[in-house]
Amino acid sequence: MTVLQRLNVPSCGCDEMNISQGLISVDQALSVIDAQVKAVANTEIVLLSQALGRTLAVPILAPTMLPPFDNSGMDGFAVRIADLEGQGPWELPVADRIVAGEGRTVKLSSGSVARIFTGAPLPEGADAVIMQEQVKSVGDKITVIHRPEMGENIRRAGEDRAKGAEILPAGHIFCSRSIAAAASPGAGKVIVFCKLRVAILMTGDETLPAGTPLSSGTIWDVNTPMLTAALAVNSVDIIAIEHVEDTIEALVDKFDRLSTTADLIITTGGVSVGEEDHAHEAVHSAGGRIAVAGVAIKPGKPVTIGRIGRAVYLGLPGNPVSAFVTWTVFGIPILTKMSGARKPASVRRYVKSTAPISHKLGRCEYRPATIVGIQESGLEVVETLSKTHSAQLTPLTMADGLVLIPADIETIPLGDLIEFLPFCKN
Repeated sequence: MTVLQRLNVPSCGCDEMNISQGLISVDQALSVIDAQVKAVANTEIVLLSQALGRTLAVPILAPTMLPPFDNSGMDGFAVRIADLEGQGPWELPVADRIVAGEGRTVKLSSGSVARIFTGAPLPEGADAVIMQEQVKSVGDKITVIHRPEMGENIRRAGEDRAKGAEILPAGHIFCSRSIAAAASPGAGKVIVFCKLRVAILMTGDETLPAGTPLSSGTIWDVNTPMLTAALAVNSVDIIAIEHVEDTIEALVDKFDRLSTTADLIITTGGVSVGEEDHAHEAVHSAGGRIAVAGVAIKPGKPVTIGRIGRAVYLGLPGNPVSAFVTWTVFGIPILTKMSGARKPASVRRYVKSTAPISHKLGRCEYRPATIVGIQESGLEVVETLSKTHSAQLTPLTMADGLVLIPADIETIPLGDLIEFLPFCKN
């Protein structure tokens, strides 16, 4: 069962429990995104063959009826039903042959049939097409065994789309199916929103690129390749992937430079309240503002959302599981909104757990879960660990999605429904 809105469970209670910490609820943070994040303004014209994954900026309308003329839906014979009088079978001569792509006008003579192929224009006077498998053909005559229904195997002009009808709406993200839909009315070029220019900044003097030899006190950078993969979509141009020294000055310098060219700046790490966490101060020093400075979510409480110059700013926590979860919950909606795409229907759905779930009160929790089966009712069954570890990637790697545990729920009994958010493909 697809869940189109939040499940009807007791109120999360994030606001009341965490107001003293300055945290807001997940829903409040998503409302900030919805209210303050706008789509990129610029558009461009691209070939339809290059539109996969791009967001349509202007609706595609049918310039003519689709199909533009009555045509055959089968290989067979075009007939006048009125010619099939009395009891069959009926023997009729084949007076013409019509193939797809012909431009000539054909009039079907009374008492005859026309050999016709799929997609070929229906001859004037015909009101049914009999499948070739349903007749006996000898020489230039056929024998019809059964009388067809009026309009049988005929595709009428305009039955798919009337002239001027909307084929695809603005905000639609092109997939292979919608490219086919756009091609049907002859749209060889389409107007799409320009690609988002995204900059990724990795903080932390202790982090090194994967594959680099480690020295004492250093670790490999997980978040940069993870985000690079998550952003590997046709609606995005990654214009910078850079490491930033753990100083306010270095971060402000990056913000000053990138905020004039990027649409979205993403940092990982440095958004908490430690002495070496400089992101908030650097945003303010670069002339930016912060709209969300912490959310009552586990993992990922320090997640930050704001703006620097022309760019939206998303500050993700440094721990990789926290970064991934907050990217999934907040980053993807930001990316969707900025790309000009229509708000999609939620993919969240109900599942059941293999065991009761315990949870510490205070923050809602998104816990990695793996689908392990399906009940006779059709509900999926998931398995999850007893707690989320924000630095342990193995459970996340094996998971199919996240279960949501509300902030004010201490135990979810075995058999209760749980909200499940499946992972995107990338």
